[in-house]
Amino acid sequence: MSNYLDTTIDVYAKAAQTPDVGLCCTTSPIWQLPELSIPKIMQQMNYGCGSTVHPRDLVNNPKILYVGVGGGMEVLQFAYFSRQNASVIGVDVVDEMLAACDENLKLAEKENQWFKRDFVSLKKGNALNLPVDDNSVDVAAQNCLFNIFTKEDLKKALAEMYRVLKPHGRLVLSDPITENFMPESLKNDPKLRALCLSGSLPLKEYIQLITDAGFGTVEIRAKRPYRILAPGQYDTTEKIILESVEVCAIKDPMPEDGPCVFTGKVAIYYGNEEYFDDHKGHVLMQNQPLAICDKTAGALASLNNPDIYISDSTYFYDGGGCC
Repeated sequence: MSNYLDTTIDVYAKAAQTPDVGLCCTTSPIWQLPELSIPKIMQQMNYGCGSTVHPRDLVNNPKILYVGVGGGMEVLQFAYFSRQNASVIGVDVVDEMLAACDENLKLAEKENQWFKRDFVSLKKGNALNLPVDDNSVDVAAQNCLFNIFTKEDLKKALAEMYRVLKPHGRLVLSDPITENFMPESLKNDPKLRALCLSGSLPLKEYIQLITDAGFGTVEIRAKRPYRILAPGQYDTTEKIILESVEVCAIKDPMPEDGPCVFTGKVAIYYGNEEYFDDHKGHVLMQNQPLAICDKTAGALASLNNPDIYISDSTYFYDGGGCC
């Protein structure tokens, strides 16, 4: 096993035994749902940088895989939407974290009348070789785990998620990214990788790796400021701004002209006609905003139609639109 993975196991083994509230700093509010009580210890062990729990992904009692269980908060939240035995599979490589998650779930069972410990199946396993069958889960998720990996290992982890998802299944990810230069000394620091900091990639490269794994549709659901790696505190001469990004990648067939990537762009037709039809499947009703993928945005922009407005990326996409 590579040095950075050894360090990662050590860091999170210690964090399982002694909760480290400052290890990660999620910028997403914790879901407040009817009759859902999240034990305080789970909140203290919330080692993520965003949220991967989105109700619109969790309809019709889905089978859910969560990789890197942490204190169990997100597997509990997933179980809220799929209340069946072993409907949520939690995988972790760290024995101490699996044990802590198990104890926390037993505590959650006492605090939540609707929850049964059997709703969650915990398994020892590695994200690079998941102990899960092909085409067997509806939703797979990870929060601030893939950022730890080197690029080659990230490719393997994404391929594994693609393998276990059913057709049209959803991979929901939350990771830090950066558009700033990351020095090699930081990239190669095992402790900083384990802390999900120095493995941060530019968003375009991060999305490219996801689509290279075969995902035909990608949604950027949120992008927020996360942390700063400042000169004097880290081995860098320039300030490095990290952002937290939440992404959903869907195991749709790959279109012939490439993946549909939604980055929060919108098209509005404001001409004198009732609607505009590009005769390629996109109809813009007068002054009604339509969410569009980047590919469609490029095609519409190439028409040079003065009556069509195309927004910049907002990096917030909430469903619907051109595809």
